Amino acid sequence: MNTAQLLEDGFGRVVESVERTLDGLDDAELTHRPAADANSIAWLVWHLTRVQDDHLADAFDVEQVYTTQGFAQQLGECFAHDPSDTGYGHDAAQVAAVRAPAELLLEYLTAVHAQTVALVADVSASDLDRVVDDRWDPPVTLGVRLVSVLDDDLEHAGQAAYLRGILPQ
Repeated sequence: MNTAQLLEDGFGRVVESVERTLDGLDDAELTHRPAADANSIAWLVWHLTRVQDDHLADAFDVEQVYTTQGFAQQLGECFAHDPSDTGYGHDAAQVAAVRAPAELLLEYLTAVHAQTVALVADVSASDLDRVVDDRWDPPVTLGVRLVSVLDDDLEHAGQAAYLRGILPQ
């Protein structure tokens, strides 16, 4: 297995987890929050997808799927938001505002995954040392950014799966 295959497998696991979690959920289940300050499944899936889209587009110097494929507009019709927003730092009211059908959330994730696979297709081990963000000390390399995004996505996908498991019957 080479670097690109490893990355494709990792990001593919995010999609598989989210697909299982979203399967058959209605709008009430997607937006259910077990506590007033908790995240919802809809917010978690939207956020993990936004982070992957935003961070990888930046690392590879390409446009985000969110804006180029119309998802900012489609999701903007579901809830008012700034298209540059990734959900970082959202308060309870902003989390509650994220309401979108499972099909649209999955369509966006699938499109981001397709771009991710295309972006990492030619990544080699030596590419992982390329600095992609020098605003940090030490500067962030492509390898660190990819692992960070994958970690964040899998954590949020697991949280969404957990929330599905505790939905009221």
